[in-house]
Amino acid sequence: MFEKLEELYKKYLELTDLISDPEVIADQASWRKYMKEQSSMKDVVDKYLEYKKVVEDMESAKEMLEDPDLKDIAEEEYYGCKEKLPSLEEELKILLLPKDENDDSNVIIEIRGGAGGEEAALFAYNLYRMYTMYAELKRWQVEVIDLNETEIGGVKEISFMIKGKGAYSRLKFESGVHRVQRVPETEASGRIHTSTATVAVLPEVEDVEVEINQNDLRIDTYRASGAGGQHVNKTSSAIRITHIPTGIVVSCQNERSQLQNKETAMKMLRSKLYEKQVEERDSERINTRRLQVGSGARSEKIRTYNYPQSRVTDHRINYTIYQLETFLNGGIDEMVEALIAADRADRLKEGNI
Repeated sequence: MFEKLEELYKKYLELTDLISDPEVIADQASWRKYMKEQSSMKDVVDKYLEYKKVVEDMESAKEMLEDPDLKDIAEEEYYGCKEKLPSLEEELKILLLPKDENDDSNVIIEIRGGAGGEEAALFAYNLYRMYTMYAELKRWQVEVIDLNETEIGGVKEISFMIKGKGAYSRLKFESGVHRVQRVPETEASGRIHTSTATVAVLPEVEDVEVEINQNDLRIDTYRASGAGGQHVNKTSSAIRITHIPTGIVVSCQNERSQLQNKETAMKMLRSKLYEKQVEERDSERINTRRLQVGSGARSEKIRTYNYPQSRVTDHRINYTIYQLETFLNGGIDEMVEALIAADRADRLKEGNI
């Protein structure tokens, strides 16, 4: 690990010289590239320098132990430094873990009602509300892409984008089947029902990351339905795009124009194709992981929301929170942190350093 840290530190110093070079500054594209690379190293370099300083202080204190007049002070310094080293080493291991290149990306979330009919659609709406309230707490923007509502306030399916730095890093473990256990409002006998909804979380990706051949696309227009006033019913502004080689279908109807709907639908298609590429590339490795990011977890019941017990349990990490109302009002950070910590522990076990 320390050889890798020393190499990284040398690279950091080289980049520091480069971004100060007038010739590099004149080439703004190169300068931005080097700045971004150096910035990505800063946290680990700062922690490494802190570690080296503690080691140096410990060695100095060790030498002072031989001086009777300084022995008490030296012992305190020596053992104080020695106590710090294990936690610093652990922090360095974590900082050296490969970063998900999409962690800072915006996210596209799709929620579909599953088993349970109308009750499942109502639960799907509850999940949509939960994520939008979480986004509001984080000061992120939410844009609805496509919506298929039911008559009593549920959603059969909804696609929406959350825009904010780090949105994907916080929400990527939400993909999977979410299960609710509660008494439906329509249930006269008061029996607890179990329903499900499926959540898919995709990073928004750039054009350069996924190449799309326009000849592989079938683009259909249709009249939008639902909220939006008379405009959506009078014009064929909604867009449905089918990627013929994979069979992936995306649609968007919530923008004001056909062009805007097409642009948004293409963002969704790029994200879905990217996810498919990643899934195929990492299929063998991802099957060994507790926390499967992307479509690998779509069929797995990852979490249960139990209303009678006011309980939320994530089955992948066996973590339970007894504050269901707070959770559904966007207070999901405790669960998010637990999932991130579990993923970090998994990756440390894999030996990615």
